[in-house]
Amino acid sequence: MQQENFKPLHALSHAPINVHFSKNSDDFVVREIPLYEPSGNGEWLVLNVQKKGLSTQEALRIFSEVSGAKIKDFGVAGLKDKQGLTTQQISVHKKFQNELLDFSTPELKILSASYHDNKLKVGHLKGNSFFIRLKKVLPADAVRLEQAINAINLNGFANYFGYQRFGKYGDNAASGLEVLRGKKMKNKKMSEFLISAFQSELFNRWLSKRVEISRFADSFSINELCEIYPIDKQIAHELKAQQTLFRLLGGEIMGHYPHGKCFVLENERLSEETQRFIRRDITSCGMLLGARRLESAGFARWVEDSVFSEYYELASKMSGVYRFAWAFLKNLKYEYIEEKAHFTLSFELDKGSYATTVLRELLHSEE
Repeated sequence: MQQENFKPLHALSHAPINVHFSKNSDDFVVREIPLYEPSGNGEWLVLNVQKKGLSTQEALRIFSEVSGAKIKDFGVAGLKDKQGLTTQQISVHKKFQNELLDFSTPELKILSASYHDNKLKVGHLKGNSFFIRLKKVLPADAVRLEQAINAINLNGFANYFGYQRFGKYGDNAASGLEVLRGKKMKNKKMSEFLISAFQSELFNRWLSKRVEISRFADSFSINELCEIYPIDKQIAHELKAQQTLFRLLGGEIMGHYPHGKCFVLENERLSEETQRFIRRDITSCGMLLGARRLESAGFARWVEDSVFSEYYELASKMSGVYRFAWAFLKNLKYEYIEEKAHFTLSFELDKGSYATTVLRELLHSEE
């Protein structure tokens, strides 16, 4: 794996848009969308928590100190950023409620509490809603922002893993590869996290290759595509014929959106399944390399092999799953306030997608 920080290819082709963005509590707000509401009965206390300037783990440590419960006694559906104002659910056994229900600080507040039959587990959320305020936005850039966000809302976006996964210096993936190749670490959870960063970078590299193919399908002729990639004219024609920003490949892995089983896209169903993709009933899926995986075929398999083949021998050391490669915004709203030079936008994402990935595509900025 190359050591330099990898920068995935943008799906849209506009020039960078210069704005100011800060992940503070006024300009970046995240609200968890629960998979279900607490039943009102049961052994588990479910807290609706608002935090500012604290990671989820830091909030749990504070609640642990206040209540006497161990950190492992708490359940969460997802981890939230330290920056910004975030709201999420946290569960703990109700025997700790007396110590918790009166707790409040400016940085960590319990907004409401209820009861439920089960402890929250990671993944027990529908998604997240976001409010983002961009500043120092000139009128000309506001027009470009509107065009770009409308394009993302219409077409979807490449569902890259965000920078959070790769560490401050972008070296988590390389460290994960070292662990897989035998480097010993005392902290098991850190070891698992670094391995997941390695899987995530391979996914991003594969998805960037798929974005490249989609962009080239717009820019090059059938004959040129056949020279660039190991494909025949029929496949090149199929790529050119698709009226989508992201092009599907016969033989690739697809998934029912926003949840459901994965399946292999048969070549003879490419046209029909492309229409289902346009309707957002299904979407392309990428592999997190591991022991169990579906067998892609044809050109789709070649794309996978071009990224993953060097590391197939390590697959047995990891749990393999599939992740949506192409995702979609929900409930988008935006407004430009010219007198303040502010551009605000709000939207929802299904679990597993990053608002920072959407911003990166929107602004074409790596910062």
